[in-house]
Formats: sequence, structure tokens, C-alpha cells
Amino acid sequence: MENRKIGVGCGVMMLRGGMILLGKRHVDKDKADSELHGEGTWTMPGGKMHFGESFFEAAAREVKEETDIDIAALKLISVANDMKEDAHFITLGFLCEDFKGEAKMMEPDEITEWRWFPLEDLPKPMFFPSQKVLDNYSEGKISRDL
Repeated sequence: MENRKIGVGCGVMMLRGGMILLGKRHVDKDKADSELHGEGTWTMPGGKMHFGESFFEAAAREVKEETDIDIAALKLISVANDMKEDAHFITLGFLCEDFKGEAKMMEPDEITEWRWFPLEDLPKPMFFPSQKVLDNYSEGKISRDL
């Protein structure tokens, strides 16, 4: 039996005045840089946890690396079991309404733009792990997988 590993990632739902920050993944799958694919989709800031990081450290690092925004507080709002044929991740979704800074293009080869969208008018297509975080948030439940 093949020894595959499950990864842990996070997505951060950045909210400001009823608007959510989303980034457009590069259309080139090699540049979009995700084992769960998602090239050409809209996504929340986030990524993989590193060994030894707390949940907050991982989320804060990913948001800073991708947007140059500093987060001050997080609330866990979603836990999801995200799978494709060749990848499996547990994705932790966080809500962040306490942060400083404006989104900058820090990794333009991976995310081609950052934009604020009203929660009631989100772009498509959405990266499926980010969509699960949004769905759990709107339905007030932490997971569909429990």
C-alpha cells in the first residue's frame, strides 16, 4: 500500500465592512501552486502549515507572505476534509476582522490580483476549499464532514 500523507492548510476569510478579500490564482497550474489544483479560481489568503507552527502562526505567516497584511486575531469557523485524486488536506478556515494594512501583490506569479468583494456578490469560479469555508460561515456550522 502506498504511504500517502495528509496535509494541513488554512484559509483566512478577511472581512472589512461586509467585503471579503479574494485573490485570483494564476491560470497556469504550475504557477497556481496548489496540490489541490485550483488554477484560475478565486481564493482566500492561506496555505500549508509548517512543522512546529501554531494555527495562528501559520495563518498569520501565509496572509503576510501573500498580501503583506498583519493579522491581530482569528476565529476558527471551518474544518474541512479536502480531497482530489492525488492530494488530501485538512483545511482550517479562519475569520479575521482585526488586521492592519492593505493587500499588496507579494507573490504575483501565484496570485495575479487581490480584490475586495461584497459577500453577496462573489466572483466565480471559487477555489473549492475557500467555497467550503464560505458555506460553513454562512450556514453557521464548523464542518460538513462531522
